Amino acid sequence: MTGPNFRRARRRALLLAALVCLWGGSAANAQGVSVRIARQFGISYMPLTIMEQKHLLEAQGKALGLDIKTEWVQFTSGTPMNEALISGNLDFASGGVGPLLSIWGKTRENLGVKAVAALNSMPLYLNTINPAVKTIQDFTDNDRIGLPAVRVSIQAITLQMAAEQAFGPGQGGKLDPLTVSLGHPDAMAQMMSGRSEISAHFGSAPFMYQELEDKRVHKVLDSYQVLGGPHTFNVVWATSRFHDRNRKVLAAFVAALDQAMKEIAADPAAAAALWVKAENSKLSAAEIEKMIRLPENEWTLVPKKILAYADYMSRAGMIPTKPSSWQDVFFEEAHKLPGS
Repeated sequence: MTGPNFRRARRRALLLAALVCLWGGSAANAQGVSVRIARQFGISYMPLTIMEQKHLLEAQGKALGLDIKTEWVQFTSGTPMNEALISGNLDFASGGVGPLLSIWGKTRENLGVKAVAALNSMPLYLNTINPAVKTIQDFTDNDRIGLPAVRVSIQAITLQMAAEQAFGPGQGGKLDPLTVSLGHPDAMAQMMSGRSEISAHFGSAPFMYQELEDKRVHKVLDSYQVLGGPHTFNVVWATSRFHDRNRKVLAAFVAALDQAMKEIAADPAAAAALWVKAENSKLSAAEIEKMIRLPENEWTLVPKKILAYADYMSRAGMIPTKPSSWQDVFFEEAHKLPGS
């Protein structure tokens, strides 16, 4: 073959070879997708625990033609998790709305961190072992409040919102000097010992429910009171770079998360038993099941009252700008949900 026909055949052969290389490279990449996911302590992260234990992300990935390898790590608060995300050592972070909004505000012009999905709507209790403290106005300099991270955790921000309501405008930070950064297990243990400076714990489930089993402990504040109803407690977030480069991974992640939530709703007893075993919890499966069945606790993808937190954090100078809607803080895949 010579002349134009030869040149056309040669071009087609070269094009076919290039496409084969491209397809082969894509297949190789798909077979080697590695995802690093972080969660914290407590039953609020139960959907992630179920995802890990039942390999739901891997299964959803295969349905989309991906072979996902997962690495799971656990943190005590959102701050070090955000540091890991920014440094490129983490792909999916999970935590409270406060740390989400903080990193969203800081990275709007570069990494573009946004939420992938909500994990739940659950209340947060501020409990104390001090009988003299009936409201947050009763705390004195002798009290110390344990919470995951001072000023930036969702507990810390909820306490600031409550302080503003109780003490007046501009007084959101009034109780900040009393707060101490402690993981929930440590905060609970120190408060319950009765020998620590920690006299109160702004915690989450299951720790706050465990504390109230002791007659010495009573609840001072409920976050649903502060927010005027159910609100999102935990969310999952990622960088825009990871999101844009891994759309199928994101789709598989949300599908796996939704599947885990449906399993919790369909069989709370089985979900409780799995969580207790995975976390090596001293609580019984029956105790965890009871918490799951409480009407105030809901595992849902739908974001609730994100803007309420954003409004306070903007006014307090904790984020550089207030989002115009909750969708500003979430990737577009979540925008059709009935959030707030």
